[in-house]
Amino acid sequence: MSAKKSKMKNLTEGSPAKLIIGFAIPMFLGMLFQQFYSMVDTMIVGKFLGLKPLAGVGSTGSLNFMVIGFCIGVCNGFAIPVAQKFGAKDESALRRFVANATWLCVGFAVVMTLASSVFCRDILLFLRTPEDVFQYAYWYMLIIFLGIPCTFLYNFLAALIRSLGDSRTPVVFLAISSVLNIGLDLLFILLFRWGVIGAALATVLSQGISGICCLWYVGKTFPILHGSRSEWRAQPKYMVRLCTIGIPMGLQYSITAIGTLVIQAAVNGFGATVMAGVTAAGRLGNFLSCPIEALGQTMAPYVGQNVGAGKLDRVGKGLKAASLMGFCVSAVLLAIVVLFGRRMSVLFLDANEVEAMGYAYQYMTVTAAGYCLLTLVNTVRFTIQGMGFSGIAILAGVFEMAARTLAGTLLVAVSGYFGICMANTLAWIFADAFLIPAFFLCRRKLAKEGLE
Repeated sequence: MSAKKSKMKNLTEGSPAKLIIGFAIPMFLGMLFQQFYSMVDTMIVGKFLGLKPLAGVGSTGSLNFMVIGFCIGVCNGFAIPVAQKFGAKDESALRRFVANATWLCVGFAVVMTLASSVFCRDILLFLRTPEDVFQYAYWYMLIIFLGIPCTFLYNFLAALIRSLGDSRTPVVFLAISSVLNIGLDLLFILLFRWGVIGAALATVLSQGISGICCLWYVGKTFPILHGSRSEWRAQPKYMVRLCTIGIPMGLQYSITAIGTLVIQAAVNGFGATVMAGVTAAGRLGNFLSCPIEALGQTMAPYVGQNVGAGKLDRVGKGLKAASLMGFCVSAVLLAIVVLFGRRMSVLFLDANEVEAMGYAYQYMTVTAAGYCLLTLVNTVRFTIQGMGFSGIAILAGVFEMAARTLAGTLLVAVSGYFGICMANTLAWIFADAFLIPAFFLCRRKLAKEGLE
């Protein structure tokens, strides 16, 4: 029992900076492995299938982010009440939240799989996906949508494990599934000749296996979750609480993605070469920004546990420490992009695609210059969510959506491709302008409720 309990980590005692960096490093490694899913798909598609299949897969990025991002956000939100009850040492309520979150995940997975699969073609048509890449985009995205239950399985269990203070174990399972993903990509694309369908199948199967591994681990390692039959019954009051946190966190991703869909539509209007360049830059950007994303996501369980324990003073200290670390990382990432960005794009593009490489490099450098802004978006937003104010945090997504919509319409009309490059930075400026004052308002509200 003691060995198993040691897997759980109390984030309410000790140096906030040390706890955050110790928790964030495994999360960072996990995100690197998670990015391998999309990066390996893109690399193999770009190298072995050509420019148009690459453009087709890349054109699904915003749609993927809107739907799959909602799933991930909901799962992370469901884990926040669990972290709060863990911090409060209320084990019975913790188990009831886990049980009701499980039932909700099953329901969400069924509904979202059906809805997204049915409307997949119509959404791609609405996005003005070019005819010469449409079938690549459709079949890739359809299979990803059919794999939504695998997305829920892994992400909810990984978020649950992290809420109990263990950020290392999900990394192990992701490492295994990432290696498997690479093997399946090569098998399905090079040997079976299944094209983009093989790339999508490899992603879904790999994530499903990592989810099954997490399920086995949770059942074996966390006796605190072994509840009675009454604790596993569906209870409306717990479901309502979970939905008030989880749904706003999911919508935060989806609302933000609406703005990226506007950008994607603008990119599609420039043709396959620009689409391929932006796809390569986007994949590299997702990979490079992993340490910033990890620092942000660390704040949700850290803040959740400390709010549950009534230690509100540690929330501000943790936010300051995470933000400062993020600023340092941002400077390093900008230097890497400026010095090596053009060479890195060769991972996805053929060396002869000089024009596409130029578009990729311009997009990457402009975006990397705003990583310090992205740091605050992540650390502050996840802090607010960990405090239990997901409904407020969702408004940051509205601001990001508005900024990207402006970039995809007005800026593109005025400055062409540079308007697309500026979209992320403008979105982060808008979000920070809302999130920073919102954090202080939320903190004062908690203080008035007697947590200080």
